[in-house]
Amino acid sequence: MIKFINKYKQAFTIGAALSVLTICYFQQRELTKLRTEVEVVKAEADSIRSEDFIKHTIIDRYEITMEYLKEVNPKVAKQTEEWMSYNTE
Repeated sequence: MIKFINKYKQAFTIGAALSVLTICYFQQRELTKLRTEVEVVKAEADSIRSEDFIKHTIIDRYEITMEYLKEVNPKVAKQTEEWMSYNTE
């Protein structure tokens, strides 16, 4: 067995090296694909954050407006809050 291994040592070395290179090649392909997917997910997350900021700004404006309406015309503010509670579900 030792004579066999010594005789084909170079072939085993070349085979092992080719195997490692093949594995590295496929890993690099997979890493490239995953990096692309990560970039797409990051872009989507940024877009969602932007939309969320815009929605929060709109909500804050409505809340400020309702507070102002409560000071200026409490009856209309109450009617508006009741309408929003029951008619927008």
